[in-house]
Amino acid sequence: MKKTTLFWLFISFFFVLLSSLQAKDKYKDNYSCSECHEKIYEEYKSSYHSHGYFNDILHRKIADKVSVKKYDCATCHMPMANNLKDIVTGKARPDKNNKTHTDAVSCYFCHTIAYVKKAHRFNINVKAKQAENYKPSLYGRLENPDHNDKHSSVKNPIYAKKVCTGCHSHKLNENNVTIFHAMNEKQNSEECIKCHMPEVQGGADKINKRARMHHASHKFLGIHDASFRKKGVDINVTAEGDSVKIMMHNKMPHPLIIQSARAKYLKIEIRRKNKILWRNYQMDPREDKQSYFAASFTKEGKPIVIPYHATAGKIHNLAAKETKTLHYKTPLLKKEDTIMVNFYVQLAKKDCAQAVNLDGTDLMKPMLIKKVILKL
Repeated sequence: MKKTTLFWLFISFFFVLLSSLQAKDKYKDNYSCSECHEKIYEEYKSSYHSHGYFNDILHRKIADKVSVKKYDCATCHMPMANNLKDIVTGKARPDKNNKTHTDAVSCYFCHTIAYVKKAHRFNINVKAKQAENYKPSLYGRLENPDHNDKHSSVKNPIYAKKVCTGCHSHKLNENNVTIFHAMNEKQNSEECIKCHMPEVQGGADKINKRARMHHASHKFLGIHDASFRKKGVDINVTAEGDSVKIMMHNKMPHPLIIQSARAKYLKIEIRRKNKILWRNYQMDPREDKQSYFAASFTKEGKPIVIPYHATAGKIHNLAAKETKTLHYKTPLLKKEDTIMVNFYVQLAKKDCAQAVNLDGTDLMKPMLIKKVILKL
């Protein structure tokens, strides 16, 4: 065999060996995904899956209010932490120089969930075991997915069934009080994907080998998107004599309020000749108890704001697909009157914002969900 042939055989063997060593399973950070999935990466960066302890001030303030020693929220909000057990138990703190911490709910985390185990306090995401010295397998919903030098791609039925229930189902605190609830046991992830990850133009890969025309948006649209939040609730206003009825229908497959920090409420005004004749509250939306949707908690009978140690809780809510009619007694109405109904959300309700020193910030600023005007 010629020396040149031996040389090139050696070079080929070296690169195969190097590729094998580099393929050893290790964490793939969010940015590394942009090499092939540039558009999806840009979508993801604008989403709240990319927000966590270091870039979501409300979340960080609440977590630190619970404890400055342990970060129990990491199970869902920092799930790829390479020292997750230590973070949760208080042996370590979040590290802004650790990519497995700063990547929040990362691409690699979501796409390596093998299945979701149902549990009492909160469900458990079971991660796929990756073989040493082999590139990792990433899961999804695509038929005939592409492969590349960074990972293999596998269609997994869990991504149309239960993948969202790992973090978005429910959470009970240490006293078995529900502090988060979004999905019931019978729901599957297809309902979530249909609304929050709608099909958008373009393939999922920068080099579109399969000539795919669409991909699932990774913006994870939600309450922060003005157009999206209009779609969740229908509001119908009727009036007669001295009575106003407001019918609210929750079109969503989950409750209106799912997070204890938030509040949603109606601001109702009756105007006559550009003057306010009547309104449902004067200073604070909490004055109108029937249209103020929020959770409240107590610890041994005393009100508390952060529900982590609550011993009881209740919530004024609209359940999934539920319709409620609100009744108001008003001054005698005339044909010239106009009824204006604005439906708002506060990302941090007043008592929550005050408890974590965020009173007066944009988090308390009401964001419009929907406006309805009835001219008599």
